[in-house]
Amino acid sequence: MTRVLIVEDEADIRNTVAYNLEREGMTVVTAGTGDEAMQALDSGEPPDLVLLDLMLPDVSGLEICRRIRQQEATRDVPVIILTAKGEEIDRVVGFEVGADDYVVKPFSVRELLLRVRAVLRRADVTPAAPERDSEKTRFGILEIDEGSHKVWVEGSEVRLTALEFRLLTTFIARRGRVQTREGLLSDVWGIQADITTRTVDTHVKRLREKIGGAGVYIETLRGVGYRFREDPNEAMG
Repeated sequence: MTRVLIVEDEADIRNTVAYNLEREGMTVVTAGTGDEAMQALDSGEPPDLVLLDLMLPDVSGLEICRRIRQQEATRDVPVIILTAKGEEIDRVVGFEVGADDYVVKPFSVRELLLRVRAVLRRADVTPAAPERDSEKTRFGILEIDEGSHKVWVEGSEVRLTALEFRLLTTFIARRGRVQTREGLLSDVWGIQADITTRTVDTHVKRLREKIGGAGVYIETLRGVGYRFREDPNEAMG
């Protein structure tokens, strides 16, 4: 069963969201402070998703998100930020520290549930299935195993978040073809998100940094979007 951690200091919002997630068949754990959130994250099995308020009474939600991404046990846990701070710079900072989605208050519960489902779908949070051998995709110094959600660059494993992994696999599946920012928002994020296309640039920048030498395979087309090179040898020119 999908387990969600709600970190929100406003009891009404916390209880309303918890009630609706439980109606969807999810198990919910709640925290009203950053300290309670870290205790919940450090105790036992990590949640499948974190809904995180930014303005907590003790620790900034951004700091909580950074810690989630830094710790081995939680670094791949999807995070949706819930906040009243809706300026573009706030959104960009949220995505830069590792959030998978950003919902501005006040929000409709229906919209939030749609975003929760989309993020969980991207993260592949599904009941365990029988193990099977999966084929690896090789492209120059890059190697991807979609079945096990693993990526290697020059033989060394690289840890990506669920969103970064989906972005990379979308690029490589469409190599040689131009991908607009708007198209990537729709196809990778899974919903028509109310966020700027600068969000795509932020994630592509982070993905390039993580995959190191393989980052040259992602070509920026000014004013258009991105293209994953059709042949790894193109990057040698």
